[in-house]
Amino acid sequence: MNTKILHVDPSSIRFNKDEGIETCTPVFTDPKTKSYLEEASSILRSHKSCIGFPTETVYGLGASSLSDESVKSIYSAKNRPLDNPLITHVASLSQLHRRILPPSARIPDIYLPLIEKFWPGPLTILLPVEDDTILSRLTTAGQDTFAVRIPSHPVARALIAMSDEPLAAPSANASTRPSPTLAEHVYHDLRGRIPLIIDGGPSNVGLESSVVNGLTNPPMLLRPGGISLKQIQEVGHGWENIITAKKTANASEPVRTPGMKYKHYSPTAKVILFVKCGDGVKAIQEALSRYPNSNIALLTGSKFEIPENVLAQFAIVDHLGSTITEMSHNLFAKLRSLDENNMDYIFIEGVPDAGEGLALMNRLSKAAHETISNDSK
Repeated sequence: MNTKILHVDPSSIRFNKDEGIETCTPVFTDPKTKSYLEEASSILRSHKSCIGFPTETVYGLGASSLSDESVKSIYSAKNRPLDNPLITHVASLSQLHRRILPPSARIPDIYLPLIEKFWPGPLTILLPVEDDTILSRLTTAGQDTFAVRIPSHPVARALIAMSDEPLAAPSANASTRPSPTLAEHVYHDLRGRIPLIIDGGPSNVGLESSVVNGLTNPPMLLRPGGISLKQIQEVGHGWENIITAKKTANASEPVRTPGMKYKHYSPTAKVILFVKCGDGVKAIQEALSRYPNSNIALLTGSKFEIPENVLAQFAIVDHLGSTITEMSHNLFAKLRSLDENNMDYIFIEGVPDAGEGLALMNRLSKAAHETISNDSK
């Protein structure tokens, strides 16, 4: 299978502000962008293949969530375990009700303030699977809930609206690999496995969406992501009581959302994560002594103060970011870049596993081969 890349212009897509998220009617100022999205929509409506496309979080691998054959193409292309559920993406509330929810179904009231605040955007909610839905049960991994969000990226939202297909869309990478934030990352992992990649430039957020479950009491944050725990708590209406689920489900437990059970986000090089290591000098020197004659890269944050004679022992030294927002945005791209340089190990400076750092450390801990912790400086 040949994999084609089509370059589109996200800035050429406009939406009617009066529609809000109730409906979605994209307007294009660039005929080529419209034509390319029409081509992509045709593939999605065929229910035979999945395609790569940009979202504000990471690039997604999308196919109709209403077709078993379409959903199977996602699992096949990624080599993804079948018990790992998929998030469905819709363009509007109207599409959610019209294409997925039966007429008698309604969105639980607890979600309404979150939807008003964060949709479109990187927040996913869990809804009950109704008996008469036409949603493919393959997206739910056989469970009684499904995950859904409205993306804010103009290309993603326009594509979903034009195809009128709710899209099941995990990250567009080979399973366990770092998530893709550029079209070239998708091409690297999935070339020959999918027919088309829509290139809309880099993803802005860099981490996947936050996933919440408001069907439990208290509500739960199942996966931290593009919307912080604090932002969710500040909405109130019961969300101030939200609790955080454990990072990894047991082998026998059902997986409510992606990222809870299997190894994720890992480059080929082994990631060594450093937490609570002060300026990093002692921990880094000790770790270097354990891996002689190895190609090792170092990704720093804002706390490490490594002297030049120690830095000289690394094959590559790079800065992940000075803020958690920067580090989150850069993480997956940096991991992929270092893999291309054939590193054996990647040492990464961690951040506090709370507040804004919760989502970043969730990804880093899942990518890590080993975590080194030292509470003393």
